[in-house]
Amino acid sequence: MSDTEKNILEALLELERTVASAPTAQRPIDLLPLFARIDELTAQLPPETDPALRHYLHKKSYEKARLFLQGRDAENRMGHCRHIE
Repeated sequence: MSDTEKNILEALLELERTVASAPTAQRPIDLLPLFARIDELTAQLPPETDPALRHYLHKKSYEKARLFLQGRDAENRMGHCRHIE
C-alpha cells in the first residue's frame, strides 16, 4: 500500500469515527474538511492505482474504498453501477 493509500485509509477511518460520534456531539459536525481531504488525496493517486479503488473514491463509495484498502474487497456488494461482479 502506498503512502497516499495509507493516508486515504486514515482519512476514511476518521470520517467513520466522526460520523459515529455525531449523535452525541455537543455541536454540529462539519464533514466538509474531511471530504475535501479525501478528494485531495484521491487526486494524488498515481495512474497505476487499482481501477476499483479509483472507482470507489470517485463515486464517493467510501465504505467500499475502506474495505478495499483493508484487503476486504470481497465483502463489497455490487452497486447500481454493476462495478463489482
